[in-house]
Amino acid sequence: MFSLRLGILRIGLVLGLAATATRAVSQTPLLPLTPTPRQAFTPTSGKGYWNIDIVGDFYLPKTKSITWSGAGRNLHITQDWSKLFKRGFSSIERSRMTGEEVLTVKLPKKNGWKSRLTPDQRALILYQNYFTDLPFNLPWARNSELASQTFFLQPANSATPRQSLGQAMFELDGGCVTFGDCPPSGEVSTYSKIYFDLENDGTPFENRQEHANLYAYKMWALRQVISPYTMIGGITPVVHNSFGYSRSSDYANTDVDWLWKTPAQHIDATNTRGRRMPDDILGKSFGDYASFQMPGTYYLVSDFDYAIAHNGDEDRHWLASLLGEQEVNMKLSSKPRIAWQWVFNTQSADIPHGGKATVPAPPAIAEGMAIFYWFTGAYGTIFWDDHNILIPDQPTPTDPEQQGIGNDRNYSSYEHYLHGLWRLFKHHGDLFDGAEKYLNEQTEISYDGGRSWVQLNANQLKTSALPFVRAIVNRDQILIAATQPYAAPSKTSRVMVRYNRDGFRFATEIALQGDQIYLGRAKMPRSGYAVTVGCGSCKK
Repeated sequence: MFSLRLGILRIGLVLGLAATATRAVSQTPLLPLTPTPRQAFTPTSGKGYWNIDIVGDFYLPKTKSITWSGAGRNLHITQDWSKLFKRGFSSIERSRMTGEEVLTVKLPKKNGWKSRLTPDQRALILYQNYFTDLPFNLPWARNSELASQTFFLQPANSATPRQSLGQAMFELDGGCVTFGDCPPSGEVSTYSKIYFDLENDGTPFENRQEHANLYAYKMWALRQVISPYTMIGGITPVVHNSFGYSRSSDYANTDVDWLWKTPAQHIDATNTRGRRMPDDILGKSFGDYASFQMPGTYYLVSDFDYAIAHNGDEDRHWLASLLGEQEVNMKLSSKPRIAWQWVFNTQSADIPHGGKATVPAPPAIAEGMAIFYWFTGAYGTIFWDDHNILIPDQPTPTDPEQQGIGNDRNYSSYEHYLHGLWRLFKHHGDLFDGAEKYLNEQTEISYDGGRSWVQLNANQLKTSALPFVRAIVNRDQILIAATQPYAAPSKTSRVMVRYNRDGFRFATEIALQGDQIYLGRAKMPRSGYAVTVGCGSCKK
C-alpha cells in the first residue's frame, strides 16, 4: 500500500513534476465544503429486479443527455410511464419503448394519434442486424472487407433495389410516422439522437478507402432524412480509443483515428460511380458528419477486483480509464462526447471470466461512474444493457448457458448508479447551465498539507496511487468530487484542493474514507475575503 508520502515522492521522481509544483505552504485560508447528502437504502438482493425508488424525483439539466437503453423499464412502467424521466434520464431508446409510445403495423393507432414521447425523449440505436437482415442484406456491416462489393445505391434497373446502404438510411425517414408527428413538408426522422453500433471499423490497410467511403456516405445519407434537431454518431470510430487502459502513451498520442478523419474519394471511378457513390461526399469524412464523438469503455472483470494491483502504466483502473478516455479525446476533437456505460463486466470469450456479464460493478464504482464522468465536461451517455425485459426472482435456469445472464443477475449496481446521478443532479443540477468550467487535470491538488501543489492527469494519479480529485467551477460556486480508488474501508486519506483564479482565492481540505465517493460544494470568496476555519470537510 502506497503512503501519501511515497505518492508525492513518485510524483517528483517518476513523473518529473517536482519542477512544476509550487513549493510553498499555501497562504490561502481553508474554507469548508458542504458535503452532498447520501441516500440510505438497502440494495436489492434478489435477481431480475432493481428498485427505482431508492431516491426521489430529480431531473437531468437540459444541457445534458442520458439515453435509457437498460434493462427493466417494464418493472416500473405500470406505476408511472414517465418514471425514468424523473430519475435523471432524458430519452428512451426505441427497443425500450412500449406499445403506447410507437405506431407500427402490429400496433395501429387511431387517426390523429401522437406519441406521448416528445422528440427529445426519443433515441434509436442501429445495430449490425438492421443492415445485414432483409430487406437491405448488407453483410458489409459485419465484414468490412466487403466494402468494395457494397452499393451506395443500386442501379435504377436493379432486381434488388433496396439492397444498398443509401436505401437503408433513406428509409429511416419514416421515423416521424412511428411517433405520429410528421411535418407538412414530408417524412423525416424525429428522434433526438441516432446511434450506430456496427463495430466493423477494423479492416486491412488496402481496404481502408473503400471502408471510409461507406462510413462517410452512411452519415451523409442519414442527414438527408433527419430533422434539424436530430444528432447522429456511432460507437466507432472513436477519435482515439484507449480501450480502457489509460496509458501514458495515450496522452502522448496526437493523431486521430484513420476512419474518423479519412475523407471520401473515388478509387476506381468506374467502380465507385457504378455503385453510385455521390460526389457530394468527396473530401468529407465520418467525423465531418458526426454530431458527437463516443469515447468510453466497458469494464473487464479485473477492473472490479480490489485484491489486485491497478497502479502500473499498463494496469487497468476503473476511474483512470473513465477519465482518461475523456481527457485524451477532448484534446483531439471539440465534438460533444457521449459514452456508452454499462454497470456489468463486458462480454468477451477472449477475456478470463468474461464470457458472460455476470459481475456487477461494486457500489463505489457504479456510483462513481455516475458522478466522475460528468466532471469531464461530457455531454451525455447511453445507459445500456444486453437485456431488456426483466422478470424478478426466477429460479436458476437449468440450461447452463442461461445462468448468470438477464433475469439471473443481481441488478443492485443499477441502484448505486442511480444514487450517484441523484447526488450529482438533484443537488447540483443548477451548476450545469452552460456557464460551468471543467477543470479536469487542471484541478490543483496538494497531498502534503499545502507544501506543494500539482495538476495531474488520470494516468499520473493512477500510477502514483493517489486519491483522485476533480472540480467544476460556475461563477462563485465550486463542486468537488474525490475518491481513493480501490481503498479498503479502513483506509483514510486527506487531500487539499485550491482555486486561485478568476478573482477567487479558495482552498479546502477533504478527508476520504475507504473508496467512498466524496462530493462537496462551496461558495468561493473573492480574493482577500476568506476566513480561516480549518478543515471544513474533515471528520473530527
